Amino acid sequence: SETETDTKDQKLEVDMKVEARYRGKSKYYPGVITRVRLNGSVDINYDDGEKELGVKPELVRVIEDRSRSSRKSKSPSRSSRGPKVGQKCTAQFKGKGKFYP
Repeated sequence: SETETDTKDQKLEVDMKVEARYRGKSKYYPGVITRVRLNGSVDINYDDGEKELGVKPELVRVIEDRSRSSRKSKSPSRSSRGPKVGQKCTAQFKGKGKFYP
């Protein structure tokens, strides 16, 4: 797509929407960067509930441009991290496909 960017052109940052090659395989999967490590690798929470730590930047491609991600980070829902005590939510049990209230 037009918004895909090579990681060499753009710095990887927390909350950035990306696609990455899970476990170095050939297929890319969508997710969000949750941590950028000092060695340049990143931790990713994939949209399907999987998590991967220490993903090499050459296995990651950005799918959201900087202007869109910087606007999103200013929204009230993104400024505070995680759910609050007493807040209603849905969650996946053990990362399986079904969400429960």
